[in-house]
Amino acid sequence: MTGMATDTAPARSEPIAIAVATIGTVMLMLDISVVNTALSDISGGLDTGLTGLQWVIDAYTLPLAAVVLTSGSIADRFGRKRLFMAGMVIFTAASALCGAAPGIETLVAARALQGIGGAILFATALALISEATPTPEQRATALGIFGAAIGASFAIGPFIGGALTQGISWRAIFLVNIPIGLLTLAMATRVTESRDSHARKVDVPGQLLLIGGLFLLIFALLRGNPDGWDSTKVVLSFAGAAVLLLGFVLVEHRSAEPMLPLPLFRQPRFTGPQVLVFGIAASFFAAFLYATLYLQQVVGLSPIKTGLAYLPGTFLVFLVSGATAVLMQRFKPALLASLGLVLISAGLLVMTWTTHVDSGWASILPGLLVASVGTGLVNPTGSALALDALPPSQSGLASGANDTFRQTGVAVGIAWLGTFVPAEGPFRDPARYVDGVHSAFAAGAILALVCAAGTALLLLGRDREVEAVVEAEPA
Repeated sequence: MTGMATDTAPARSEPIAIAVATIGTVMLMLDISVVNTALSDISGGLDTGLTGLQWVIDAYTLPLAAVVLTSGSIADRFGRKRLFMAGMVIFTAASALCGAAPGIETLVAARALQGIGGAILFATALALISEATPTPEQRATALGIFGAAIGASFAIGPFIGGALTQGISWRAIFLVNIPIGLLTLAMATRVTESRDSHARKVDVPGQLLLIGGLFLLIFALLRGNPDGWDSTKVVLSFAGAAVLLLGFVLVEHRSAEPMLPLPLFRQPRFTGPQVLVFGIAASFFAAFLYATLYLQQVVGLSPIKTGLAYLPGTFLVFLVSGATAVLMQRFKPALLASLGLVLISAGLLVMTWTTHVDSGWASILPGLLVASVGTGLVNPTGSALALDALPPSQSGLASGANDTFRQTGVAVGIAWLGTFVPAEGPFRDPARYVDGVHSAFAAGAILALVCAAGTALLLLGRDREVEAVVEAEPA
């Protein structure tokens, strides 16, 4: 039964909405992580190098970052369930196109379409959970399940991807989304609709400027090593990105109904969660691409053995995420989140000390375990902090903003960390690649530590009671 669309949360918890949001998000996180394990096979099957592989990831995460805010606004206005189902249709159809791609150009284009569908799903998932959990206790439990599922899916994804790639083909990692998507669509028909009657209009100028600015920034970072940092193409791309992103800020400042109300960043309880998720995404999540290439091309692991190498971290993320749901009722989520980023920083540093060109697969394990504990702390607390930053009626905006910073972190992180490794990747000189990966891991560790400090300064010791003051919203 779908029920009537309302502006308020239901009187009791809706397990079906929590299940739908969790399954949909797990599918998205699996899609991100399974691709990492299949990269070597994609490279061989479609005859592409490191730059092509980077675009396979960033073509997906870039639309996720750029479109998710607008998706949140549309969901608030026209219905969160309705938009969630539309996003699932787009994502499932794009997955079929990825599985049938005859060349790298087609795969990258289909991944971009996947990213648009994924943006819609990300924007509405947390909003569905917010509407389905009317009490703090119910929300904490739901977010614990949600965070554990996200963490476990991201970590177990390489194993699933390896099994599908080695057992069938790299195309299977995309085609497996089709039955999952159809199942989730069937379940979503039973979710109660909800919307915000005061939702913002779609900010078309802001949306176009953000997409263009992020694209040029990622393009410049990815082309810096192959083309030269002083090449005309790279310099003009950086300049264009600066102009468009500055234009985005000006448009948002002047707009009566911006997609991202800038006055929100004056509120530490809103800015803190964005710093938090950007920190984990641009460091640990982005590093997975280069860690996986290290395991496959330098250590020599097969896709399925690469997945097995990540499994110990999988279980830790799952266990710690579940425990964090209980810990959030005793300790400040911001404290747990900051500690999580510190552990991620420490884990990345350990990886720089233990991984060498002649190492075995276990060399990555100590740092992976430390960082996995941190991930288990960050995932549930990040979701809770994001939803607590704004009133329930603006859950779409809260979820969308948080996912924008998360996916921007992945996209920018992959491109930024890639500047430390050789343009040809590990395919020609493994020793040189390992040296570059050490620099990339160290840079990611520094970023995670800076974001941990920023999260703590913004959130710890502050009154985090939700206020309904959003200056950019009309009365």
